[in-house]
Amino acid sequence: MSNNMKNIEFEKPSYSEWQDAAIKALKGKPFESLLTKTSEGITLEPLYTQESLVAKLGEELDKQVATIRSLQNSQVFKVAQQVYADTGEAFFAQLDDSLARGNEVVTIDSRVNFEWTAEIVAKLATYFSEYSFKITVENSNDPLLAVFDNIAIEQREATKGFIVSKNPITLTDFPNVRSIGADITVYHNQGANAVQELAYALAFAAKYAEQEESFEAFAKRFYVSFAIDTQFFTEIAKLRAFKVLWKAFSSAYGIEKNIKIPTLAETSLRSFSKLDVYVNLLRAANEALSGLIGGADVFTVHPHDALTKPTDQSIRIARNVSLVLKEETNVLKVTDPAGGSYFIESLTADFVKEAWALFLDIEADGGIDAYIASGKLAEELEQSYQARIKATQTRKQSLIGTNIYANPADVLESETNPLFADIKRIAIPFEQLRADMTAANVKTGILALGTLKSSKPRADFVSGFLNTVGVVPEKSEPIATAEEAVAWLNTTEATYVVIAGNDDDTKELVPAILAGKPANVLVDVAGKYKDEEEAWLADGLNGFIFAGQNIIEKLNSVFASMKEVQR
Repeated sequence: MSNNMKNIEFEKPSYSEWQDAAIKALKGKPFESLLTKTSEGITLEPLYTQESLVAKLGEELDKQVATIRSLQNSQVFKVAQQVYADTGEAFFAQLDDSLARGNEVVTIDSRVNFEWTAEIVAKLATYFSEYSFKITVENSNDPLLAVFDNIAIEQREATKGFIVSKNPITLTDFPNVRSIGADITVYHNQGANAVQELAYALAFAAKYAEQEESFEAFAKRFYVSFAIDTQFFTEIAKLRAFKVLWKAFSSAYGIEKNIKIPTLAETSLRSFSKLDVYVNLLRAANEALSGLIGGADVFTVHPHDALTKPTDQSIRIARNVSLVLKEETNVLKVTDPAGGSYFIESLTADFVKEAWALFLDIEADGGIDAYIASGKLAEELEQSYQARIKATQTRKQSLIGTNIYANPADVLESETNPLFADIKRIAIPFEQLRADMTAANVKTGILALGTLKSSKPRADFVSGFLNTVGVVPEKSEPIATAEEAVAWLNTTEATYVVIAGNDDDTKELVPAILAGKPANVLVDVAGKYKDEEEAWLADGLNGFIFAGQNIIEKLNSVFASMKEVQR
């Protein structure tokens, strides 16, 4: 029997056979309903095969894979633990602790709560002589830059690290410090999608390359910095696509040899929330794994409470995310671990094509500075941000603990970390409305019509809908008559009530309920009732709650109406 099983071979179905089976399973829905449009405007197929990938890329596939592998640095995913401290003493204590426990890159943002005194800067210089570093400064006058004056001349050539700033920083006698960067995290935090980020990285590279005496001199000082969001495969493809784009970019300058450019990366904070903050830990781990697989060279994991005030525990957990992934996934034993994936190779190629086209448009407009001055870049970012906001508020994109599965008992922290206050996070509208409704002590209710079984699905939906802004509705027992419903409305403390029942019970009882409801209670109905909508609204119904609705727009409208009624 076992020998027979070993000899059994299953016939490999063709794509057309799979497609026929999929269409049958869709039960009348078009096959096109399985296609997914990304925020970059790229259409994702429901199934990728070797045949479809070869048909799409042909000989370019081998070139793409070879380019990515040849431009991968030998040492990747070095742990860059950012130091958070309020005093100089605490700063060095945390720095020493992080380096002893797995941190590999001294990572500092110069905006701290203490002064960069001559004593502190001189002490820090001893670390720069021993460890690589990544420092973020405001400009060329930043006091943190005095650290380089304290490094002995004979040690300067061995000093290695990165200076992140809005404009390039000029250093002399430090040939291994990269201070010309395309810091794309700034645009990511304003809403940029993957294609825009890649195109902007090339556009900044083009700007800075023109300012240097040679391309080789520029490339020795250049790096790119990305933030990695929660779209797992998108972010892997983004990092891989940059290598292909960089090869094409350097070739345009007549450089045929491979010049490896370091990729700095960090977990994205635009998807972080102050609500249910431990979900941020899951987001960060997901993003870090994308960075690891995608081939980031230096990686920073932000603590799950980075939006407020990181603690020793959260900082340790963030560092351990990188350490566990490095040690236990075995990803670093493989060069380009995503290489050969039909889906990721296809997505990488799509990003290369679209980003290169956008880069050429930027160059045709006079380069990145002219593009920014024209307002086109700001317009693109706003469109991407609004699309992301809309997707979150209509639940097309899930933000666990914020727009879905929200915990109304969660306490919203009022403190904000000034380092990250300007990020256009998609959770902010939920946080703001929750704060407003909590302060106003809003009272809401759910009027369940019919039996428990018939009313529960919509009652649960409404409850989850209201939970997103911290509201716990009072639920009635299942009510069978309009008289009982009106009596409950007269006794409840709720000033906003949603009627939840199946279609039949709702259509039968709502007209009589509206006729007898108290004037000071706003009433909505759960579900869509196109035929009855006009008549019910005329009889005093406030509106409807349904799946796919913009949660923030709806509840802002309800909140404004409640304040009007209370006046």
